[in-house]
Amino acid sequence: MKINLIEGTYSVGEAQELLNKIIQVKIAYLESKISSSCNEEDIKQRENRIKSLQTQRADINKLSAEEMRGITIHLNIDLD
Repeated sequence: MKINLIEGTYSVGEAQELLNKIIQVKIAYLESKISSSCNEEDIKQRENRIKSLQTQRADINKLSAEEMRGITIHLNIDLD
């Protein structure tokens, strides 16, 4: 089963906003998993992923209008 969650062409502002919100939800999810986890290895892995997402979010926000023009976002989730 494929669920097409997001597909389309967005303006610079819309694309940045959408990507920022997706990243923030993922960070919040990882933070909730950290607070309920006792396994130190899992916690460290999630903390590293959060740092990576924060860096990616900063990079997205630094993109110029020219770099973001006509961006198409495709996000597909496959459920098996």
